[in-house]
Amino acid sequence: MPAVSFSHVGITVADLDRAVEFYTKAFDLYLLMPPSEVLQDNSAIGEMCDDVFGAGWGRFRIAHLSSGDGVGIELFEFPKTDDSKPPFDYWKPGIFHFCLQDSDLEERVKRIEALGGKQRMQQVRYYYPDQKPYRMVYCEDPFGNLAELYSHSYELTYSSGAYADDA
Repeated sequence: MPAVSFSHVGITVADLDRAVEFYTKAFDLYLLMPPSEVLQDNSAIGEMCDDVFGAGWGRFRIAHLSSGDGVGIELFEFPKTDDSKPPFDYWKPGIFHFCLQDSDLEERVKRIEALGGKQRMQQVRYYYPDQKPYRMVYCEDPFGNLAELYSHSYELTYSSGAYADDA
């Protein structure tokens, strides 16, 4: 079987409107579907949500965005969403970040910070100092979700053995 393609990632936020503004402006994502309300009912989407969330979820708001290469980001706002930032428990099981690619990391970080996010690392780092221009940096959105940024594709960065002593 061939490798699967990545479709989208879902992110829960405390303020959907602010998140849509952040993600469309900080990362230039396309807004596919503006914030919309989903209700617990007998519709196809209502029944799908029953399967995922269980009985009694009631309602939520959702927006759909897309990256330049067609990978989606679903933003969710639930009525009981706590507006506190999640703890950075990187050692616990689960997804702790997602990664986007941009050749101009420094300018992208400035935009992220101007929109209420922050650079988590002290500086943009090079995988192969003095050899290749492959760079990376971790940032946070205004809600505490981690976004890693790469200057080059995942394949280029790791096909050369980024952690090998002889790289």
